Amino acid sequence: MTAATPTEWAEALSVALMLSGTTAGLFHLTVDADPVDFDPRPAVHRALDSGRLDPALIAVTTARHTTREVAGRARSLPRDTALTATALLMLLSAPEATR
Repeated sequence: MTAATPTEWAEALSVALMLSGTTAGLFHLTVDADPVDFDPRPAVHRALDSGRLDPALIAVTTARHTTREVAGRARSLPRDTALTATALLMLLSAPEATR
């Protein structure tokens, strides 16, 4: 008896995968499933109640507040720069500045 070639092993694996996929497909078609089984809300509710997600929720909240603060500073930066430039020009153009 000769040893199996890699091509024969690939054919056998392909047939095995096809049969297992067909069996799994028929099984899933015949199983009685309710739409409630596909609702993720109870699992999310349990995960939130367990406290395992608290560090992640705190990190998200902190990042959100930090982002708001940075955006507020970025909005006020042109105004602050304009005020500073105006004050410097007024100081330099005053008659007392040229003495």
